[in-house]
Amino acid sequence: MTQVCLNGPRGSADGAVVPLTPETMAASAAGAVAAGATDVHAHPKTPCGQDTLSPRVLAVTLAAIRDRVPASVPVGVTTGAWAEPDPDARVARIRSWTVLPDHASVNWHEPGAERVAAALLDRGVGVEAGIRSGTDAAARFARSPLGPKVLRVLAEVTDTDPATAEASAHALLSGLGTAHGRPLLLHGEDGGAWPVLRLAGRLGLATRIGLEDTLLLPDGRRAESNARLVAAGLAEWRSARGHRH
Repeated sequence: MTQVCLNGPRGSADGAVVPLTPETMAASAAGAVAAGATDVHAHPKTPCGQDTLSPRVLAVTLAAIRDRVPASVPVGVTTGAWAEPDPDARVARIRSWTVLPDHASVNWHEPGAERVAAALLDRGVGVEAGIRSGTDAAARFARSPLGPKVLRVLAEVTDTDPATAEASAHALLSGLGTAHGRPLLLHGEDGGAWPVLRLAGRLGLATRIGLEDTLLLPDGRRAESNARLVAAGLAEWRSARGHRH
């Protein structure tokens, strides 16, 4: 599985290629799926470009994306605390959604993560458990009774140094242990995005790529679209898979 992460918490300062409106997210998702992405992760935005869990914005964004990608392609969203810092308000937002995503990511190190995950599961939304390196998320997840119920684990490497990101990824995977037997998606960010993606290829793990994780192609050039990142990511993943040891 290759997930495209369309935008993340990035904004207009990161360049015009980052999709911020429902229409541009939908067009970007369509291009990425045509390039080979099999799953979509988006951050719905307010008109001023801030991440939001608003049911109205979520409904419009999901409708726009689903209108442009095949019905077989799941579409997910974030529930990051930066979009709604108060855990109670975050849960209330989820309970107020009128249109549901196929899945939503929950950062397990954030306050209220288990309640957020439980609210999603109660509504029939798949949970992507975000386990970030440099946090206690792996230990929390190992103890969680919800662990066996999540859709997948997002092993998120926050080390952005290309020289050390792979080692950080190995440490994160080791810390995850069996991860309750759930499927793993391994990815990095910024300078660590491509080394970690190649490692995912060598290990045969699902991965993701997109403008949330990096603005640059493997050769250091600025990416002009999510579709270009997905095409490059698939090529890198397959090449690494072919050269695994």
